Amino acid sequence: MWLLIVLVCVQSVLLVGAQTLLKISVELFGPFSWSWAYFKTVFTTWQFAASGVCALAAMIVWMITLKKFEFSVAYPLLSISYIIGLLSAQFILHETVPFTRWIGVIIVVIGVFFILK
Repeated sequence: MWLLIVLVCVQSVLLVGAQTLLKISVELFGPFSWSWAYFKTVFTTWQFAASGVCALAAMIVWMITLKKFEFSVAYPLLSISYIIGLLSAQFILHETVPFTRWIGVIIVVIGVFFILK
């Protein structure tokens, strides 16, 4: 069971990392335009490339997880990514996260606990 928890946590961190880096990169692109300069910015922004690497790594970890564990147990545990996502929004992206969302995260944590039991 501990291997499942570790794999899902690693996959969730990679998935949230990919989305966080993608958010940062799209803000760096500037306003969209169908120009070579815009697409040059897109494909030379390291955050965009790192987002893709994280997404690929998350997919590989998820494939390993699916090979070793039942889908009905592994998939619901991905809700851990909601917790990590809110933490990323708050502390990396410096977004204001309302109290009601934190309550939602607590409900998710309780749900994950019941899935593991």
